[in-house]
Amino acid sequence: MTPNISLPPMHLVTRHFNSHPPVNVATAYQIQWETIKKELSLTPGTSVAVCVGSRGITQLVEVVSQIVSSLKKEGLSPFITSAMGSHGGATAQGQVDVLAHLGITEETVEAPVRITMAVEELGEVDGIPLFLDQLAHQADGIVLINRIKPHTDFTGPTESGLIKMMAIGLGNQIGADHYHRLSVARDMYEIINTAGTELIKLSRVLFGVGLVENEAHETAHLRLIPGPEIATTEPELLSISRKCFPRLPLDEIDLLIVDAIGKEISGSGMDPIVTGRRPCAHSPRRPWPKIGRILVRDITEASEGNGTGIGQADFTTQRAVDKIDAEITAVNCVTACCPEDGKIPLTYPDDRRAVEAALMTLRPFECDDLRMVHIKNTLELENLVVSTACLHDLTDDCRVKSADRSLAFDEDGDLYYETQKGNS
Repeated sequence: MTPNISLPPMHLVTRHFNSHPPVNVATAYQIQWETIKKELSLTPGTSVAVCVGSRGITQLVEVVSQIVSSLKKEGLSPFITSAMGSHGGATAQGQVDVLAHLGITEETVEAPVRITMAVEELGEVDGIPLFLDQLAHQADGIVLINRIKPHTDFTGPTESGLIKMMAIGLGNQIGADHYHRLSVARDMYEIINTAGTELIKLSRVLFGVGLVENEAHETAHLRLIPGPEIATTEPELLSISRKCFPRLPLDEIDLLIVDAIGKEISGSGMDPIVTGRRPCAHSPRRPWPKIGRILVRDITEASEGNGTGIGQADFTTQRAVDKIDAEITAVNCVTACCPEDGKIPLTYPDDRRAVEAALMTLRPFECDDLRMVHIKNTLELENLVVSTACLHDLTDDCRVKSADRSLAFDEDGDLYYETQKGNS
């Protein structure tokens, strides 16, 4: 390490969330399907666009498979299409690849995958133009699937969920680009909620599948919602999601080390609700947590080169930067009107030198008062490693699982931990 910089002992901590218990996805779906299908006009032979986004949703393949199977049993012809705006580099093949990384292929869900970037223009409402994916528009019915959760860039009664998927996801590149640019001048919640709600009215949305995950990323709620009821039901699910949303277990951190960012983890690569960072100039300010420096070690393979979120970090590694596809990242950041999220932070050849640099930019500290936290990503917060100075301020759901362990680096400069002898 850099001379005169010593590192504190670290401790493995586990979280015991008071979370909503998981549901059996297949059972929950089938029970609700038997009820909801009686309310739908299901004519054998008609086509249904089953719309899937780019998020790493728990049991996504199982949910999509359940939908496809139930529609087929009624004699319908479902196909999979993407509802992910500009993700995947805003190309059809790129979005096919994103779905494949999520496990969604024709073979896994037994339905064809059809994707286009073309949209139909459906007029406007309150000065907001309406765009809808051409394949979804041409289908006889639409099914929306999304996780309901707080959004990274705006707040309101509905945030990340079915209504946003209708506006941004099925708006493809042109819709996502226009709504984000409009949000520089108008409230983003107003734009997305107005457009999404109106598009549901104008299109043939059969039903939406709203999913809420608990802090352990298990499916805690699965709700089948008839199209006309989405606007009134989604706020209820968002309220539940807020109570389940995982956060860091303390408010003030000197150095946060994040193993990886990725689009399947958060639309912002790493969730600013967790980090407290403001990724875009128009994003809401978040007073907590207060984090001095953030170091990102890597980018997930499932992110398909999309480095969105790297701009929230202060330091990173060459390993992470080498995985960034500049064009894909630029498309996403420009579409979101958030070039800040794609800025490359100070980059170092390995973890050791990145950690050294980060420590040299912190407040004056002693080894025993340095507050370091190491997490896998901002979605998985059940297990983390913290320094001794953090222990007294951890939330009540935390349990120290192991005693002192030393942060160390291998011959390539990669971070790992040595368990000190004599400690369990």
